[in-house]
Amino acid sequence: MSKSYTVGIAGATGAVGIEMIETLEKRNFPVKNLRLFASERSVGKKLPFRGQQITVELLKAGAFKGIDFALFSAGASRSREFAHDAAKDGAIVIDNSSAFRMDENVPLVVPEVNPEDCFKHKGIIANPNCCTAIMLVVVYPLHKVNPIKRVIVSTYQAASGAGAKAMTELEEQTADVLKGNRNLKIDALPQRIAFNLFPQVDAFLENGYTKEEMKFQNESRKIMHAPELKVSATCVRVPVKRAHSEAVNLEFEKPMSASQAREILAKAPGVQVVDDPANRRYPMPIDATGMYDCLVGRIRQDISREDGRGLDIFISGDQLLKGAALNAVQIAEVLIR
Repeated sequence: MSKSYTVGIAGATGAVGIEMIETLEKRNFPVKNLRLFASERSVGKKLPFRGQQITVELLKAGAFKGIDFALFSAGASRSREFAHDAAKDGAIVIDNSSAFRMDENVPLVVPEVNPEDCFKHKGIIANPNCCTAIMLVVVYPLHKVNPIKRVIVSTYQAASGAGAKAMTELEEQTADVLKGNRNLKIDALPQRIAFNLFPQVDAFLENGYTKEEMKFQNESRKIMHAPELKVSATCVRVPVKRAHSEAVNLEFEKPMSASQAREILAKAPGVQVVDDPANRRYPMPIDATGMYDCLVGRIRQDISREDGRGLDIFISGDQLLKGAALNAVQIAEVLIR
């Protein structure tokens, strides 16, 4: 009989936690026993898994004894508080927060890019930022063929990136505006999101970039083992419920044509090329929602360069899946293979 595992999910009632439960089920991960953990206010709630109702337990020290894989999506402070404890108790922690991403003792993994790094873990493996993961699934296959020197990226980030409350806020504000109500409740996001967008995702740093924007450079370098890679990002929150999009400009070491890039990406794992502008086919968040693959299109030569070393592409990917829950489950799959 093939081996099965006890899996624990910390932050099980959040948007990513719910996706983790569904992803384990849909991908037939060999779960012997599923345990769900959350804060006090969610204890006792029941969530469905394989036809059963699983009761949510309190996330606390000692809760992970006997657990093989602990998938964490309860925020950085909870991860810092409980992840080492879970690892000490024998669980392999796959953490979705920013807590350990840049820790040199913790591998930062996108399975389509650096699966071998999974095996360097000392009890904790980090999931990258959602936008970084979505971008690298598409960009890395090109980089392997022709090293990328510089990336300029602008994001169009859905409300889902800020959690379930932000998704609800988008819906409620939109309904209020359509009813003519001017007095909108702004709580989960820093600005009104209905019929608006704003260039702030996460807190601003002294260099004028936000934390989210700096994650692109820092995390991409670590995952791709490319310490010299230059990345400049502008992150924008848009009134889309779910799935992030990114306009990416790439500078290569040697010339690369759009058709060459299309050919490489057509064979890349986790990628679907949707690139037929004449028939209005290109990546859109509405199509990427609920999909495991990231969509790429609008692949074209950068006309601002005469050396043929620039390409422009457009990507859409589900932030809750490839950007979070799916990536975590894929890491566990690499470890059990």
